[in-house]
Amino acid sequence: MQGFHCATCGEYHDELPTTFGAPAPAAWYDLPEAEREQRAPLSSDQCIIDDTHHFVLGRLEIPIIGSPEPFVWLTWVTVSEADFYRTSELWETPGREREPPYAARVQSEFPYEVSTLNLKATLQTQALGDRPLVFVDAGDHPLALQQNTGITHDQARQLAERCLHP
Repeated sequence: MQGFHCATCGEYHDELPTTFGAPAPAAWYDLPEAEREQRAPLSSDQCIIDDTHHFVLGRLEIPIIGSPEPFVWLTWVTVSEADFYRTSELWETPGREREPPYAARVQSEFPYEVSTLNLKATLQTQALGDRPLVFVDAGDHPLALQQNTGITHDQARQLAERCLHP
């Protein structure tokens, strides 16, 4: 997307970034740093904490009104152990997008006035090479409303500014 003058820092940014996310689920940051590698193996797509909490990284897309590209939150979700292993089993399988959606909970915190942690969601696998999609089920939460109705270019800029300057 085109550049913008940042209301936070006052500088001109050449491009409006529209994809943000955390490198790990929120619970991973709660672990002592020295224990993370042993207790919580983390890849770019999956994480397991203490062999009991299973996480998958998905894309939560918010339509930007008048734009072909969405605003994207790279979103960690927790799923059941069975769904985690089913997702893993199908990771390289053509046709995996026909799999029914999995119940999930958001495990990424995004800059909204109301916390996004533990929002009820679904995870839908996509075609090979595409990250799973996350759909928030929390009807009146601002994130769910944005996902369902879209945001303006100005709202996308405001979200980007909050991420660029926390």
